[in-house]
Amino acid sequence: MYRSQRVLVLGASGFIGRWVARALTSAGATLVLVDRDAKRAEAICNAYEIRGEFLAADLAAPGTMDQLLSHARPDITFNLAGYGVDSAERNAALAEALNTILVSEVARAVVAQPATDWRGQRLVHVGSAAEYGNVDGPVNESSPENPHSEYGRTKLAGTCVLASAIKASGLRAICARLFTVYGPGEHPGRLLPSLLDAARTKKMMPLTAGEQRRDFVYVGEVAEALLRLGCVEGPAPAIVHVATGTLSSVRAFAECASELLRMEPGQLQFGALPYRGDELHQGPVATRLLEQCTGWKPTMAVRDGIRETIAFESRRCGVIA
Repeated sequence: MYRSQRVLVLGASGFIGRWVARALTSAGATLVLVDRDAKRAEAICNAYEIRGEFLAADLAAPGTMDQLLSHARPDITFNLAGYGVDSAERNAALAEALNTILVSEVARAVVAQPATDWRGQRLVHVGSAAEYGNVDGPVNESSPENPHSEYGRTKLAGTCVLASAIKASGLRAICARLFTVYGPGEHPGRLLPSLLDAARTKKMMPLTAGEQRRDFVYVGEVAEALLRLGCVEGPAPAIVHVATGTLSSVRAFAECASELLRMEPGQLQFGALPYRGDELHQGPVATRLLEQCTGWKPTMAVRDGIRETIAFESRRCGVIA
């Protein structure tokens, strides 16, 4: 369905953005890829076999989206830009600009552009499980939202802005709420990259007790879900979860990676770190809406996803362990 369609990808060199762009390249789309540093983005994306036109843009600057949409004339836009998911990103003004205000400007610019003959959604925006905060019991798209981090609060505000635009203008758009995404290209400070680094260096790796449970979703399947949601024709749910529906503990994830990486006994030091103050505690994630919309959901087991990551990074960077 994407063959020869014009697609605008915001945040193209980011962790998830590059996998979406890779999937769209494979599908034959004509891509316009936006990042703050176009040359850096192109260098990153080359390693992922991504082809398209690379544009430099400051997405936090007012008016940028009008210019981008006017140039790209996309059939569909994927908004994967965001700020605050990594611990070093703590600028509150930038979080509001990229997680909230940008969503408003993207939605407005898409509505203002002439519609094409594309039958799917015109905008797929990426949300976050952090928008819910802690949830006792199962999490579905109507669960109460009570975020307790700046990232979660600004992402929720962006989701609300998009919902208002859908209601006011009839914009065909979906917010895809992502849960714990992992795979090649993650930020170095996150769990799996830290495990890969510990396997290479043989250093001890301090961890929390690891009892927190997460719905781990392999990034390649996240990209598949986003492309499938973009193909949904007509009105769609404003919010759709992208998850497997299965929870695993952080400890089980780390132990699985340690086994596959052949790490030394005792390298994983569970309980050496306290839990973070903004640690999420949530129950099983509902995937019914995703399955209804697309006839599909992510199914890759954690072991297989970790194995895929090790193989990909070994091809890209050399031997991991």
